[in-house]
Amino acid sequence: MAQKDYYDILGVAEKANNGEIKKAYRRLAKKYHPDSNPNNKMAEEKFKEVSEAYDVLSNSEKRKQYDQLRQMGQRGFTGFEGSEDVFTRRKGKGRTFTFKDLGGFGDLGDLFSSFFDMGETTRRKKWGPQKGVDLYTEVEIPFDLAISGGKTTIEIKKEETCPGCGGTGARPGTPLSTCPECGGSGMISFAQGGFAVSRPCPRCLGRGKIISTPCPQCAGRGQTFSKKKILINIPAGINDETQLRLRGQGQSGSGGGPPGDLIIKVNVERHRFFERRGKDVYCNVPINIAQATLGSKIRIRTIDGKVNLKIPPGTQSGTKFRLKGRGVEVNGSRGDQYVEVLVEVPKKMSEKQKRLIKEFAKEGGLKH
Repeated sequence: MAQKDYYDILGVAEKANNGEIKKAYRRLAKKYHPDSNPNNKMAEEKFKEVSEAYDVLSNSEKRKQYDQLRQMGQRGFTGFEGSEDVFTRRKGKGRTFTFKDLGGFGDLGDLFSSFFDMGETTRRKKWGPQKGVDLYTEVEIPFDLAISGGKTTIEIKKEETCPGCGGTGARPGTPLSTCPECGGSGMISFAQGGFAVSRPCPRCLGRGKIISTPCPQCAGRGQTFSKKKILINIPAGINDETQLRLRGQGQSGSGGGPPGDLIIKVNVERHRFFERRGKDVYCNVPINIAQATLGSKIRIRTIDGKVNLKIPPGTQSGTKFRLKGRGVEVNGSRGDQYVEVLVEVPKKMSEKQKRLIKEFAKEGGLKH
């Protein structure tokens, strides 16, 4: 039996932290994204596999369950006898012990079936309603939009029910017949070496129906890829690398199951003037020698507009001024803006300016 290794799929070590897992996922998702590989079925399947691995390893609870199952598989916990066996063994006389009987693991049906590779079509067409998988994407927004909040549009490529066949996988107008192998149940059961074994029917691939003529639009898969534009709301004060979850905007479910979610990582562009640190905003402003020496009033840009800032006489280069309440508002609390003034020394001066500087130095007893 082929065993899927999510760590190997993402190319990370078993002890990789969340940052390393996220970095590996971003690199591979960008490489295999359907938008970057049009009409490339292999890339599409690789993208789904990478997303599936990230969905498990990025979730602490799922990862814990996966690691436990993975260790059991490596230790030969269940005594598999062939590629048709399932995670089951005898528990007492005449009783079958399945993975749902394992205390502390919860319902690991979805995780188990993805961990042990039973074939893509079989996994996707499991008997009964199944929730669609979550989709992951990224969007880059301007600094100003992150501060003020607003709306932006993203485009995603997702798998949806085929409009040509309505998800049946058969060419419209052609009949679907009940599978004679499983009697329409989609599952077959048999005894093997004292084990009670159930598995998806290999003839109908778990559908319970036989397709005589596949749908030309989806090649019998029942689903197609399509591009979709989605308008998303950006909360005011959002931080860089924040993840937004849109319920029900992921992959369509199978067998009447609900769709998955769309998870969007928001990347904020760097600003040429402002630097954000939490709720506070920082900036550097140049002033000349006269302003620093004699004092002055200068106009300072804030995220709300321009304000006056008083520069006291004798201000040194690198002095920081605090503009209270001019930072970013987050959850009803607003930060401050810090302005660091940098005194600029002119590279070129007129003869009159040089003479005045010399007189200034002489008056102050300075040597030059």
